[in-house]
Amino acid sequence: MSRLDENLGSVSFDNLINQNTPEADVFTVPLRAGQGIVTRGTVLALSSGDNAMVILGTTVGTNETLTANCILAQDVDTGEGTGDPVNALAYRTGHFNRNKLTVKTALTKVDEENLRKGGILLDDAVTL
Repeated sequence: MSRLDENLGSVSFDNLINQNTPEADVFTVPLRAGQGIVTRGTVLALSSGDNAMVILGTTVGTNETLTANCILAQDVDTGEGTGDPVNALAYRTGHFNRNKLTVKTALTKVDEENLRKGGILLDDAVTL
């Protein structure tokens, strides 16, 4: 029999999600191998070269464009070096806190507009 006064776990909040509307919709994305550990809340860009996702701000390769596309929903280890893309979960829609996102360089207005066109809204988190 379990005890009712026992603490079985705890929940921590990272303030990544700002509001429940629009609803945060999750889908599976291919992350390019060799990016190391990519953390929850990282803005991902879609590569026109291999159709894999990379961290926004990654150096663009030859004949490649990177377009801000989604936000990583969980930490993922993509390993070191080259290899097959790693499947990960990402948010394709939702309302997120801009100052809780991770990118290699600062988000530009063009990046924010590309995310908005896809259904991702950004605001600033208020710390209480």
